[in-house]
Amino acid sequence: MLPSGRQFSSGGLYFGSNSTLLIAVTKDHLVAHTRIFNHYLHSSYIILGVLEFAVLVLGVYLAFYIALPADQFSLISVEGTWITRALVFAFIMHSATLGMGVYQSFLREGFTSMVLRTVVAYCLLGCLVYTVLHLTFDTLYLGDTTLLLAIVVSMLAIVVLRWCFFKAVDVSQLRRRVVFYGAGVKAVNLLAVLTQGGKQLGSEVIGCVPAGDECNVDKGLIIAPPGNWLDFIRDQNVSEIVVVADERRRGEGGGLPLSDLLDCKLAGTSVIDAINFCERETGKVELDLLNPGWMLFSDGFRFSQARDIAKRIFDLLVCFVLLLLAWPLMILTMLAIVVETGRPVIYKQVRVGLNGRTFEVLKFRSMVKNAEKDGKAVWAQQNDSRVTPVGNFIRNTRLDELPQLWNVLKGDMSFVGPRPERPEFVDELAKTIPYYQERHRVKPGLMGWAQLNYAYGASEEDAAQKLRYDLYYTKNHSLLLDILTALQTVEVILLGKGVR
Repeated sequence: MLPSGRQFSSGGLYFGSNSTLLIAVTKDHLVAHTRIFNHYLHSSYIILGVLEFAVLVLGVYLAFYIALPADQFSLISVEGTWITRALVFAFIMHSATLGMGVYQSFLREGFTSMVLRTVVAYCLLGCLVYTVLHLTFDTLYLGDTTLLLAIVVSMLAIVVLRWCFFKAVDVSQLRRRVVFYGAGVKAVNLLAVLTQGGKQLGSEVIGCVPAGDECNVDKGLIIAPPGNWLDFIRDQNVSEIVVVADERRRGEGGGLPLSDLLDCKLAGTSVIDAINFCERETGKVELDLLNPGWMLFSDGFRFSQARDIAKRIFDLLVCFVLLLLAWPLMILTMLAIVVETGRPVIYKQVRVGLNGRTFEVLKFRSMVKNAEKDGKAVWAQQNDSRVTPVGNFIRNTRLDELPQLWNVLKGDMSFVGPRPERPEFVDELAKTIPYYQERHRVKPGLMGWAQLNYAYGASEEDAAQKLRYDLYYTKNHSLLLDILTALQTVEVILLGKGVR
């Protein structure tokens, strides 16, 4: 047994809070999550993404080979001038596929949906961005014929690659095999969380080993406590043990078998606690498992001046680019509002920002004038009767949020972060939802992690669900997570997800 004062981390096999990318094509690595800048990514998607990036570069090379005469092709091939343009093309098209949620769509919706998303990503988003590039940096443009060939060749090759990848790699067979240590109320709640929404997870729970007398899970999941844990994990091919016991004290009854768990960990089996497991698998922090000690000692919820500076630079760059591209839409939106219901065009509303400080958020007015006649704050609802026809359109397309670019430039908001709420709602929700104020530890955002992962709702339960994702962002926010959120928000806008 371990000495009485000895403790060990149950955080599992992570690469560290700011790890570099380490990939080995083995069964465990394909289903594992790689942690990059505190954000978990499916290793299988990373491997597929690297392969697809290479295909995109080779697609440009093949397009030049088909489109150019032999002497011109030999020249660019020898000089290597095609490489820079090929890398830019690959980066743009790869970003477009991320924005359309192509990598997740196969597991959620099937092969046909993935193909349709790929076509839209390449033909719509990719071509749009590439056209802007052509107008600004002509030296990076491939040429009309070469661009068309590169898109067609790359798109066909990538669809075939994905089909082969998902045929060769049976995702259901490659999931990490997980055993819960604990079969009580916490185990029941965690199993319920993992099955919400029907999402395909990277792990398969093969059973629960009761800790003491607790036994609340389905009897079909119960596994008798093994006499030898090392033999058990080898026989059952267990990749990970999740400690989810209701009682975690050492000793008789529900005590943790620390020596056995440590043996398993040293033998190469990951040992992780319930809240970290849930966070990794679902991209949210489960409130029922949360406690102040975990927030204090977990890897996250920390201040970094370098990260804040990088985030601010990112915010400013994105704002300037969006203002440059979106000003015609902003003018048309203002004209449409004036024609429909007159002025004012801009609507100001007090919201809660960083560390609880209030500020005025700016939006294009989408409701009738005096929508809150009695001055009382009212939750927005689906199909709200106060929303005008023009207002409904600009809400669906997120055009009503464009004036908030000014809030970002001022520093009241960030480009990505938890969506700011009204003080009246914050006071009300903080009384009933634990840890609600913790979402104000970072700047509010124009777009948020919660909006990507949870459909729009205007109730206390919806606020609690969104808080789980906001806390994940607050704990793990980084430039990488901001970029991923921004790219995937394109899918939300195009498909009208979460509109209110």
